[in-house]
Amino acid sequence: MQVLLYILQKEFLLIFRDKTILRLIFIMPLMQLLVIPLAADYEVKHIAIAVVDLDHSSTSQRLTHKVGSSSYFQIIATPHSYAEATKLAEEGKADIVLTIPPDFERDLETTGLTSLQLAADAVDGVRAGLGTSYALAMVRQFQAGMRSGATSADMSRAGPTIEVVSANLYNPHIDYPKFMVPGLLAILVTMVGAFLSALNIVQEKEAGTIEQINVTPIAKYQFILGKLIPFWLLGLLSITIGMLVGRVAFDLWPAGSLLTIYLFSAVYLIGVLGIGLFISTLTESQQQATLISFFFMMIFVLLSGLYTPIESMPNWAQTIAAFNPPSYFVEVVRGVYIKGSETRDLLPALLRLGGFALVFNLLAMWSYKKRSS
Repeated sequence: MQVLLYILQKEFLLIFRDKTILRLIFIMPLMQLLVIPLAADYEVKHIAIAVVDLDHSSTSQRLTHKVGSSSYFQIIATPHSYAEATKLAEEGKADIVLTIPPDFERDLETTGLTSLQLAADAVDGVRAGLGTSYALAMVRQFQAGMRSGATSADMSRAGPTIEVVSANLYNPHIDYPKFMVPGLLAILVTMVGAFLSALNIVQEKEAGTIEQINVTPIAKYQFILGKLIPFWLLGLLSITIGMLVGRVAFDLWPAGSLLTIYLFSAVYLIGVLGIGLFISTLTESQQQATLISFFFMMIFVLLSGLYTPIESMPNWAQTIAAFNPPSYFVEVVRGVYIKGSETRDLLPALLRLGGFALVFNLLAMWSYKKRSS
């Protein structure tokens, strides 16, 4: 035990002498949590739309006004023909073209049926897809408004209708930071743990002190614990800073228990640090360790569900994500933050994270023992 305390004392002294590590721990949470939720917003607004009104009726004018009054659209022109509107799209001035056909109002009043044409510039696929979806939703709202103003006789002629009402239980206002910040907290802990621990043993190799340690009677588990515990504590400090930044900047706080977050963070950090230490035992320079860590970090982030739901990924990607520790931690932090999930609701994820932690730390000890024998 005394040997382990000496190792921990040495590691903490080295960490606090290294200003780069301290900057990563304190500045990285600020930069990630303040910039990414504000910059990487999937909500698209002010979509340039050209409306071709070939009916010029009061109904078509109401529809045009409804589209233009939305924050999602900006009517940049009302050309007289579809050809003129297409030219605007070709010049990059219009993202969506809405064409209202002649006799639009008459067909609605007589038969209740009519058609609209929506054309999108698919060069920017995301903007075109979201713009089309927004426009369709706007037309449905307009149709619902017309039905609400219809007489009972008109409604009986139109036949029975079914009204579908949807509600978002956990994020009712589709608040993007509320969805993004918890996921970023999970990735933040991953980056701090994996990168810093991956460079730790390599620094001993480059400095030549690893050989001195190898000839001492220090047990392998004591050496690994001495390398793991300081960064484990710093990782917990990092997620605490991240939660405070989320509270101050976005007024976000976990709906569930803080103890649940810290329990899962403690287990998850052991696994992430084990990955970093395993990489560190296999490499001979900080450059190698950094490149390998960056490679795995890209996989961790892309297959974690941070940006794309895992359920929407191809089957092969979902299989890989099942062996990706951050995917479970992202799910846990979001569950506690948004749903108020409790520990018993997340026990399967806890068992998997515990399994990952055990496997990677055993690999780190085995690899270190093999290379130092």
